[in-house]
Amino acid sequence: MSKFYTKITSKLHKFIDAQKIFFVATAPNSGRINLSPKGMDSFRVLSENRVLWLNVTGSGNETAAHLLENERITIMFCSFEKAPNILRLYGKGKEIKEGDASWNELIQLFPETPGTRQIFDITIDSAQTSCGMSIPYFEFKGERNDLNNWAAEQGKEGIKKYWTDKNQQSIDGLPTHILE
Repeated sequence: MSKFYTKITSKLHKFIDAQKIFFVATAPNSGRINLSPKGMDSFRVLSENRVLWLNVTGSGNETAAHLLENERITIMFCSFEKAPNILRLYGKGKEIKEGDASWNELIQLFPETPGTRQIFDITIDSAQTSCGMSIPYFEFKGERNDLNNWAAEQGKEGIKKYWTDKNQQSIDGLPTHILE
């Protein structure tokens, strides 16, 4: 039922592009595993073994802390419409922040998004598909604008204050270096 790949094939790329939601999982060497749903127009396949994910300000910054410790990341796409399918991308990621050498080049690949926090540059080691035949159908009704509206209302200074107050360490106390 499951099949492993060493790269993102054109068929897998097409599947990724059709999904409205994906899930990101990371874990520290010791502590809580983080699994978060993601949406918006925030994922790009750059090549067979490289993807980017634009991350926006949120309640935590677990991914940054975990990747600083061990670089491991799994991204899962799941079909809720049409044919069943689950796709997991396994890889190693690094954070790119505004001011980093590749920021200006990579940020241009995404729409301007209020509250943009960082881009995660992920090298894919392998991909795995599985059947997804037990996944229920859900109908996509549209994007939520709540987070974008909140971030726009905060402005750059308000976002930076939020990072200072809420995003400098993981829930397990690991540093995120968001302000460095």
